[in-house]
Amino acid sequence: MADVVRAGGGLGCEVVAPERHGWIAEEESALLEKGLFQDEDSCSDCSYHDEPGNSLQSFVPEGKTFFPEIFQTSQLLFYERFRAYQDYILADCKASEVREFTAEFLEKVLEPSGWRAVWHTNVFKVLVEVTDVDFSALKVVVRLAEPYLCESQVSTFTLECMRELLDLKEHRLPLQELWVVFDDSGVFDQTALAIEHVRFFYQNIWRSWDEEEEDEYDYFVRCVEPRLRLHYDILEDRVPSGLIIDYHNLLSQCEDSYRKFLNLRSSLSNCSSDSEQENISMVEGLKLYSEIEQLKQKLKLIENPLLRYVFGYQKNSNIQAKGVRPSGQKVTHVVSSTMMTGLLRSLLRDRLCEEPCKEEIEIQFHSDPLSAINACYEGDTVIVCPGHYVIHGTFSIADSIELEGYGLPDDIVIEKRGKGDTFVDCTGADIKISNIKFVQHDAVEGILIIHRGKTTLENCVLQCETTGVIVRTSAEFLMKNSDLYGAKGAGIEIYPGSKCTLSDNGIHHCKEGILIKDFLDEHYDIPKISMVNNIIHNNEGYGVVLVKPTIFSDLQENAEDGIEENEILKIQTSEETDAAERVDLEELIECATGKMELYASPDFSEEVEGNCEIVNELVAASTQKGQMKKKRLSELGITQADDNLMSQEMFVRIVGNQFKWNGKGSFGTFLF
Repeated sequence: MADVVRAGGGLGCEVVAPERHGWIAEEESALLEKGLFQDEDSCSDCSYHDEPGNSLQSFVPEGKTFFPEIFQTSQLLFYERFRAYQDYILADCKASEVREFTAEFLEKVLEPSGWRAVWHTNVFKVLVEVTDVDFSALKVVVRLAEPYLCESQVSTFTLECMRELLDLKEHRLPLQELWVVFDDSGVFDQTALAIEHVRFFYQNIWRSWDEEEEDEYDYFVRCVEPRLRLHYDILEDRVPSGLIIDYHNLLSQCEDSYRKFLNLRSSLSNCSSDSEQENISMVEGLKLYSEIEQLKQKLKLIENPLLRYVFGYQKNSNIQAKGVRPSGQKVTHVVSSTMMTGLLRSLLRDRLCEEPCKEEIEIQFHSDPLSAINACYEGDTVIVCPGHYVIHGTFSIADSIELEGYGLPDDIVIEKRGKGDTFVDCTGADIKISNIKFVQHDAVEGILIIHRGKTTLENCVLQCETTGVIVRTSAEFLMKNSDLYGAKGAGIEIYPGSKCTLSDNGIHHCKEGILIKDFLDEHYDIPKISMVNNIIHNNEGYGVVLVKPTIFSDLQENAEDGIEENEILKIQTSEETDAAERVDLEELIECATGKMELYASPDFSEEVEGNCEIVNELVAASTQKGQMKKKRLSELGITQADDNLMSQEMFVRIVGNQFKWNGKGSFGTFLF
C-alpha cells in the first residue's frame, strides 16, 4: 500500500491512498489508446514557438491522488522529437559534444527558477520547487514545496528522511527525474517540453559508449535518427516481438560488458607497468573490447531500418509436433460457420464419400479454422467451407496436414486481425494448403513462414500486409497457380540453404518481387531455386533482388580474366540465335557451375531477358563462392580439391517468367 503524506508548516497528517501504477505507464497507455503515435506522413512538423503558448495539455493520473496535474509531454510524435533533436538540440554535434549542446539549448528555453515539479523515482514521488538550474550538469537546485506532499512505497519514508536525502544530494536533482507541474498560463510549456526531450534522450537514445565512437558522421545521423525510428517502430508494432526481446538483451549485454571494460581499464591505470597482473588484464580487456564491438554491430543491424528489412529476424519456432493420434486414426475436420443440408450433401458427395468402399473416417466439425488447426494430428485433413472467417491468432502448423478450401479461393477467405507476429507458421514435414485466400492485417512478419520441412501452396491468394512468404534455411516451399500481392517488403524471401519452386504464379504490387538472401558466407548453403512461367509485375523496386556483400564485388573485379568465358551467358536477341547456340549456352553454364539445369524459352522476348539476367548473376555468385572456398583450402595447405565435393550444387530452373512494369527493372542486387 502506498503512503501519501501531506504537511504544512512542519506539521502534517498521513493519508492512505490506494496503490496505483506509475504515471508514465498510465500516460503512455492512454495515449496509445487514442492513437497518437501515427505514421510519419500524418505527423505535423513541430517547432519551438517564438512566443509561449498554452500548447501542452495537463495529465491527471487515475485513482485517488493529492498531487497536482503535470504537463502531458510523452504524446510527442516522431517528427516532433526528430526536429527538436536535429534543429534545436544536437544539430551536427559530435558525441563528445552532446552534453555541451544540450546545456546551450536548455539555457535558451528553460525557466531558471520559480516552477514546481514532481520528483519521480522508483521508490517515491515528492513535490519540489526549483530555485536554480545548473545547465552544464543538467541538474536543478530544489527545495521541498509547501505544503509537503509525498507518495512512497515505503511506509517509513518520512519528511525527515526526505530532508536528509536532499541534504546528501546538496539539493541538486537530475532534470530527467522531474515532471513539471501544469500551469495554464503557458509560461512553463517550453520548460516542460525541454525536460521531456532531455529525459527521452537519456532513457532511449544515449548509450554509455557513444562518446568513444567518433567517425565522419555527426552524432544525430549516426545514432539518434536510427534509434529514434526504432523506438517508434516498436511503439507502432512494426517490429517482431522476438526481435524486440533480442534487442533489449543485446543492449543489456553490451552495457554490462562495457561496465566491466571500464572497471578493467581503471584498474590497469593503478597497476605497475610490466606486471603479470597487467598482462593478464590486458588480455581480458582485449577480449571484452572484441565482445563489445560485436554486440554493437548487432545492435546497429537492428537499429538500421533498411538492414533490419534486408536481413530479417531469424526466429526459432518452438512449435512442437503432436505426431500420430494415439488411436492411430486420421480425422477430417470440416470448418463452416453454418452447416446447411445442401452443403453437407455436396461435401459427402465430393470429398467425404468419394469412394464407397473406402474405410470409415472420423469427421469433426468446427466453426472457425484456427480451432480446427489446433485440433489436428499427423495426417489429418482440414476442409474449409465457403465463408469469411476472421481469426485473432496464429496458424501454427507443426504436423503434416492438408488444409484445403472447398471451392474457389475468393469464396473461402481467412482474415487475420489483431496484433501478432505471424499469420501462418509452418514447421511440419509435409504441409499442403490449397484453394484459400489469406488476408493479413496488423502483422509485423510475413503472411506465411516456412521454418523447416516442406510446404506446398496451390491455387491460393495471399493479400499481404508486411512481408509475403519467408522460406527459412533448410525449408522447402512449392507454390503453384497462386497470387501474391500487397507486401510492404518482399513478396517472397528466399534464405540460404532453402529450396524454392515457383510455378505459374503472379507476384505483384509489393516493394520487391522476390528477395534472395546472401549465401556467399562459408557457413551458408546455396539455395535451390526454380521459377517457371511466373508473372512478376508492378512491384515498387525490382522483380528479383539478390543480396550480397560488397566484398563480392571487389572479388569480381579481380576476376576479370574469367569474364570472357561467361560472355555467352548474355542475352542474345538477334534473329541469328538458333537452337544449337542455346545448347552451347546450357553446356557452358554446366561447365561453369558444376551441376545446373537451365531451360530456355523458344522466344527470347523482352520479358524473358529477365530470366537470363537472373541466371547470369546466380551463376556468377555460385562460381565465386566456389573460388572463395578453394582459396581458403589453399591457405590451409589443401592443394588438391575435388570440384564435385567442394562446389555446392545449385539447381536453377528459370524459364518463361514475365517481368513487367517493375519500378527498377526485372533484376537488381543489394550490396551491404
